[in-house]
Amino acid sequence: MGDSFHDQLMEDAAFLRAERRLDTDLVDKIILQLNRIYPQILTDKEATKFRKLDVPTCVRLSELVTHLQAKGEEACREFYRALHLHVEDVYYSLPTRLRLRDSVDPLTYPSAFKERHVMNDKGPMFFMGCFGVAVGMALVYYLGEAKVTGGSRALGMAALGLKRKAREVLVWYTEESLMK
Repeated sequence: MGDSFHDQLMEDAAFLRAERRLDTDLVDKIILQLNRIYPQILTDKEATKFRKLDVPTCVRLSELVTHLQAKGEEACREFYRALHLHVEDVYYSLPTRLRLRDSVDPLTYPSAFKERHVMNDKGPMFFMGCFGVAVGMALVYYLGEAKVTGGSRALGMAALGLKRKAREVLVWYTEESLMK
């Protein structure tokens, strides 16, 4: 990326001012983080000024960003750290973070673009097959308990669209119930 945190904050400032996910509580958490952990960046007096509730949140955030830019590189870096800690989804939505993500070579870093929740590598047909067997077994159970006439014929017709093993079970069940 090569940009300093100060340059990144200048680029991200407009996005942060317009971001609706940064509510009063989250801005207060960021201010308190900067004040308590790094009092040399944000003194108690400055933190009190930025935490006034009678000033709209977007104005307070705008003033905070301008203040941190004036403080220098270290203050900007700690602001990004606090933002990452308290509001991760906004942090990853920043224009500089999106640019960084888009500039990553997918051949060099394949893990960056992998799906997050992959249960197995069998694919959707495997799922549909398992689901079909479960539905078939449920039909066998529920229709076997009911003494409805013609129910087993419908069960036999349902077997036409299934795989060989499931079809054999359903047809066997249908033939046995017809013999009774």
